[in-house]
Amino acid sequence: MRLIIEILLMGLAVALAAYLLPGVNVDGFWSAIIAGVLIALANATIGTILRILTFPINFLTLGLMSFVITVLMVLLVDNLMDSFNTTGFISALLFAVLLSLLKMVFSAVSPDKA
Repeated sequence: MRLIIEILLMGLAVALAAYLLPGVNVDGFWSAIIAGVLIALANATIGTILRILTFPINFLTLGLMSFVITVLMVLLVDNLMDSFNTTGFISALLFAVLLSLLKMVFSAVSPDKA
């Protein structure tokens, strides 16, 4: 049940971020859920491999390279989906920042079962 709630919250965060940013467009809530799941999967698989390969650069830039990899994963999902669109790197960067802030707010207000 917790996984379903997390997926729905991720879809809500993607839909809300796309609504707030002018350079990002999502065609509907189901597309936002699919985009959120694909972003999470891309970060968990390809993003992890890229973070391991770019560890020295990530260390030198104090973690900035890890954030750039997250933005690249958003652009990858943009290329994979027709119903999720960003207008470029800057809008994907702003989308990633807003998405991480929304996920942080959602995790702070959601009840924790320990």
